[in-house]
Amino acid sequence: MTPAAVSSTSSLSTLAVENLRTHFFTKAGVVKAVDDVSFSVGTGEILGLVGESGCGKSITGFSILGLVDPPGKVVDGKILFHGLDLVDLPEEERRRLRGSRIAMIFQDPMMTLNPVLRIDTQMIEAILAHEKIDRALARKRARDALEQVGIASPDERLRAYPHQFSGGMRQRVAIAIAMLNKPDLIIADEPTTALDVTIQAQILFEAQKLCRETGTALIWITHDLTVVAGLADRIAVMYAGRIVEQGQLGDVLDHPLHPYTRGLIGSVPSRNRRGSHLYQIPGMTPALLNLPTGCAFRERCDFADDACLDQPEITEPVPGRPVRCFHHFAGEKA
Repeated sequence: MTPAAVSSTSSLSTLAVENLRTHFFTKAGVVKAVDDVSFSVGTGEILGLVGESGCGKSITGFSILGLVDPPGKVVDGKILFHGLDLVDLPEEERRRLRGSRIAMIFQDPMMTLNPVLRIDTQMIEAILAHEKIDRALARKRARDALEQVGIASPDERLRAYPHQFSGGMRQRVAIAIAMLNKPDLIIADEPTTALDVTIQAQILFEAQKLCRETGTALIWITHDLTVVAGLADRIAVMYAGRIVEQGQLGDVLDHPLHPYTRGLIGSVPSRNRRGSHLYQIPGMTPALLNLPTGCAFRERCDFADDACLDQPEITEPVPGRPVRCFHHFAGEKA
């Protein structure tokens, strides 16, 4: 997305990320985990951030929350939350935002849960840390949140400890905690990976309902296009630390512009004709420490040529469809 396009949406967005760069300074060299990433998500909108493992999706989420530990560092760009740049925000102010106005659901629920505290203690404190309300009312909100994510006997479960829950149930508790204060923004890092499809569908329904009823903006980080297809309003496709394509859900799934996006869609069984072979993207995702020159996807791309030895800039061959590629499929169906 061009700087002008990003700027025009910044004032309208719950979150606008502009030219974000997060690098890790290791003994082996600089790892450009997030390199010139721009996107926005509006009030009540769900953005699916998709891509293979190791492409920088989670680090993008951690960068927004200010949770990147050394040797990682946000070296450039803006993270505008209702116009407030989180990059320059003092840690104390950023901490006040976390859990109340911005929440994150981690892939590992034990990054959220304290193993030595009961579930009710953790959930009630998560409310009272940001609101001055009666403890009994906070407990009722905690109970209702557990019920929302499909946990049976919520009163009994509130009195339990995390080790008394299965992995899937712990994840549901972590999701309930993120939703407790109805934040303006939730960043969800593959939170339903460990859940069975029935519970996953319930969580996705509750996430959509929360966004629709409260105006919460949601960034759903995943490698699973089938999850995004039933959840998101827009998609941003990430590869090797950069977003290579963005657009409305239906537009991207029906008319992918980037060869990488086309490959991801081709590898999903439900998007293929019965009996046809699934498409496989050749090769492996390159190490971010040793990216090829020019386009990072060129060594796996069937359309690569000499032009791809240069780094492609973001263009908009179709209105509202920024893409980073010399050989996009503008006007073609998948």
